[in-house]
Amino acid sequence: MENWENKHIVFFDGDCGVCNFWVQWILERDRKDQFMFASLQSEFGQQFLSERGLDTHVFNTMYLWKPGKYYLIKSRAIFQIAKLLGGIYSLAFLGKIIPKFLSDKIYDLVSKNRMKLANQKCYLPDQHQRKKFIQV
Repeated sequence: MENWENKHIVFFDGDCGVCNFWVQWILERDRKDQFMFASLQSEFGQQFLSERGLDTHVFNTMYLWKPGKYYLIKSRAIFQIAKLLGGIYSLAFLGKIIPKFLSDKIYDLVSKNRMKLANQKCYLPDQHQRKKFIQV
């Protein structure tokens, strides 16, 4: 396992097809090797949630954590991921001009319907990508 303490950790619902799609999407565009991943259901994910007083039974939120610095949730996590990926994706960071309550409302709408939006496919990362998962 790589040193996750110097990375941005993306926590996601390991049972969600939409979430797994986005994890795969980030993996394919992470040219600077900035991200690692852990499912919220994993021991590592559960520890992250409990240390912050967050519900350990609700997995409908994506979190982005930079250890020792910050953690972001929902739309703010997505905008920061886009910024970190750089290039054309950094334009999505302009979404921060949308008030948080509105962008999170859109996030919540997608999250609420995520199980209907994507097949529950099991994503199989390649050998290099497997190193970027802390726990699933």
